[in-house]
Order: sequence, then structure tokens, then C-alpha cells
Amino acid sequence: MVGWAPTDLQLKVKIRRKAKITMHPFTDYFKGFENVEAVRRIFGEKTEEVLRNLKIEFVGRRGYMGVSDEDGHLFVSAHYLNKGDLIDIYLDVIHELVHVKQFMEGKELFDNHYSYVDRPTEIEAYAAAVEEARRLGLSDERILQYLKTEWMSEEELKKLAKTLNVKFTKKTEK
Repeated sequence: MVGWAPTDLQLKVKIRRKAKITMHPFTDYFKGFENVEAVRRIFGEKTEEVLRNLKIEFVGRRGYMGVSDEDGHLFVSAHYLNKGDLIDIYLDVIHELVHVKQFMEGKELFDNHYSYVDRPTEIEAYAAAVEEARRLGLSDERILQYLKTEWMSEEELKKLAKTLNVKFTKKTEK
């Protein structure tokens, strides 16, 4: 039995050690993004090809979305996809697609020489999401709500907002 690891005979069990990550095509869950101008600006003429070949992996833990720094596929929290705000999900897809492009270009996505809000890859990704949010007509208050995360302090949020030219107001709730 390939992939099965022998265990202590007293346990009388077998544990399969080669877990398979289930991947899905991006376009099975996110349709029409190839027609979004913000996405076309990210990938240009390769937009359809990139999205057609992009894979997503749903994870059971809470969170949002991210990009694998091993192969560039998307991680998506199943809970977030099911329960999250639709505008936030849409903007996160734009944000994460910038990271996909950065990965394709060989950029270091998680460069720990920078704090999260100073990291060039994050600023570029947030800038694309903010630009799209403005195109949709979102107010600075709503954009700030989108930018706010539980791992970001108020001072970090204020700094990111300033970098992205989003007016900071204290009463932002997510």
C-alpha cells in the first residue's frame, strides 16, 4: 500500500501519510474575472491563460485568501468564501492576483525585511485593490474598512492608508 506508514503494532491502525491537496481551477469558482479591467492590467494579453491555469485550494481554517510561495496557487478560506462580504472577496481576488503575478515574476512575496504594511509586494497588491474600489465608487471609509485586518494595529492601518492615499478615520469596523 503506497503512501501508508507502518505504525506501532499495538495500535492496530494504519495512517495514510501522503495527503492529497485538492485543487480546483480558479475559473470554476471565479467567473468573468478575465473581463475585469483591473485584472487585465495585471496580466495583459496573458489574462485568459493565467486564469485558466490558476488553481485554488480551499482550506478549512478561518482567514481570507493567500498565494502559495511554493507554486503560486491561491489559498481560499472556505468559510470566507461562504460568509464573507462579496465586495471584500472581489477586492481580495484582485489583491491576490497581483501576488500571483509577482510570484510569476520571481518576487519574494513574504520578504521579512519589511513589516507587512511596508512590504512592496503588499503595497502593490493593495494599490490595485484600492484603485478598483475607487472605480466601484466605494468611499474612503468603506475602503479603510476593507483594508483593516485583525493582524494590523491601528497605527499600521493608518500608515497603509496614508501610503495608498485613503483618508483615515478612527471609527472603522470590519
